[in-house]
Amino acid sequence: MCGIAGEVSYSGAVATHKDSFLRMQKLLHPRGPDQSGEYTEENVTLLHSRLCVIDIENGKQPMITNKGQNKYAIVYNGELYNTEEIRNELKIKGFKFNGHSDTEVILKSYVAWKEDCVKKFNGIFAFCIWDSEEQKLFFARDRMGVKPLFYTTDGNSFIFASEIKALLAHECVKAEIDENSIAEIMFIGPGRTPGCGVFKNINEVKPATCGVFQRGGIKFWKYWTLKDKENNDTFPECVEKVRYLVTDSIKRQLISDVPVGTFLSGGLDSSIISSIANSHFKAQNKTLKTFSVTYKDNSKYFTASKFQPNSDEEYIKIMSNYLGCEHHLITLDTDNLVECLFCAVDARDLPGMSDVDSSLLAFCKEIKKECTVALSGECADEIFGGYPWYRDKEIRMINGFPWAQSTDYRKSFIRDDVKLPDAREYVAERYKNTIINTSKIEGLNQTESRMKEMMKLNLEWFMQTLLDRKDRMSMYSALEVRVPFCDHRIAEYLYTVPWEYKDYKSYEKGLLREAARDILPEDVLWRKKSPYPKTHNPNYTKAVSEILSDIISNPNAPILSFIKKDAVESLLKAQRAEPWYGQLMTTPQTIAYFIQINYWLEKFNLSIK
Repeated sequence: MCGIAGEVSYSGAVATHKDSFLRMQKLLHPRGPDQSGEYTEENVTLLHSRLCVIDIENGKQPMITNKGQNKYAIVYNGELYNTEEIRNELKIKGFKFNGHSDTEVILKSYVAWKEDCVKKFNGIFAFCIWDSEEQKLFFARDRMGVKPLFYTTDGNSFIFASEIKALLAHECVKAEIDENSIAEIMFIGPGRTPGCGVFKNINEVKPATCGVFQRGGIKFWKYWTLKDKENNDTFPECVEKVRYLVTDSIKRQLISDVPVGTFLSGGLDSSIISSIANSHFKAQNKTLKTFSVTYKDNSKYFTASKFQPNSDEEYIKIMSNYLGCEHHLITLDTDNLVECLFCAVDARDLPGMSDVDSSLLAFCKEIKKECTVALSGECADEIFGGYPWYRDKEIRMINGFPWAQSTDYRKSFIRDDVKLPDAREYVAERYKNTIINTSKIEGLNQTESRMKEMMKLNLEWFMQTLLDRKDRMSMYSALEVRVPFCDHRIAEYLYTVPWEYKDYKSYEKGLLREAARDILPEDVLWRKKSPYPKTHNPNYTKAVSEILSDIISNPNAPILSFIKKDAVESLLKAQRAEPWYGQLMTTPQTIAYFIQINYWLEKFNLSIK
């Protein structure tokens, strides 16, 4: 993976912004510490910071190619998983290649097929291509939204970057927030409205979206969306297709010129990936490295709950013994988690999932010591219907985002004299705009109709929060994390599969379990879903409570400009596990979230304008 940035302007301003470009590139260095490059013409500068994964020598960027008198230049962040198929197609059309990088394939695909090239790609990507002859910038983001691309435009210029921090390093981009920014943080956060960058005048290219910036302005369009259609496959046929798609996606994503490992939690998703990867490695006489995370004294303090019925360590041992892999168990302690709360904001440029973020950041830092690429199980729950809100018949029929039925609770923290958009209307509008555009064939019963809506809600909202988290926390240490379940072919097919198949034997992801029957131990295959592990050590709650208490003791604390002090004091005294977001963010994480908000406001010197 890499970091990309740049500017297009037709007013001659690009030449005056050299200092800005140096700052932008420096801030992207953690994403791409191995190589850096710059391409400049009169109206454009393209910047690249590279993490070398494929074709280290010939994959340098910005990459330039010529066709006749025309020149094309690309900066690209991501991985293409059908590189060889497209390369062969291009060779038939007469294209020559200097190396085996996917960057060269994407660039020459654009030369061959222009904007339609993205329809051919299977991968995770954000890229920008400058067409010198037509003096325009073409940009695109992958279908599922794995790789980020933020931008700001005033009609005369287009400034873009992989991360918000790099945009803010440009002299023409100011770190400002307004009422909608606070509404995002308090009513939607740690999620974000699709396309919203939270900071004023900063946006994100939406998943499955292309655009062109040229004289005359900017244009966007979607090149892919989930579409419902008849699925007449029998259950055994469906199992076979799922087995093929999942296996194919995992094997494609093991291709690398640098060391590859896998996350292993002992849950279904990471165990499937690790098992298939392990077989692939053994066939090459290699040993797979797997990585798990736990917390100091978690076995002492763990308490089973509806959402987390058992801890991971027993199942991690079962899987690592089954695989015979080189396993690494990484133990985090409370001090490390608290310290990384602030680093996690530095990585995300926004308040995030508190210790759910900080633990992943610390975990990825340790994995990077052994591998440059790791495969992770994100997105299986969204696509195969694994979350509790898919399965609870009452919860799934409630209007609103099922992982955040907390709007009134969130609103209760807002000061009475602060004028924000109405909380319920703000959330309801975004919910309704999502489900109204859900693709459905005619004649669906109530359950099937709702499940289409649920999958769309999860892919466009909850999954995006997790993908944001995975990208920023891993790339902070230059670790490339790939997500095989996020293959758009899997999403397309599973969108058409009846719920009764996904719910096989009334198990979460029952269909996926059946597809993995021959590659996992029985105990792991039928293990009840357990979410990403978090600390249960009371020292963590004590530590974050003390920090937040110190923050609000200062009447000039930035967070008190819109948050009620007495509401925070009540939060600190609360003994109940009040949910904020999903299964993992309850009272301790909410306390930590407020710490992150205050740090974010201080870091960027923000106030409502």
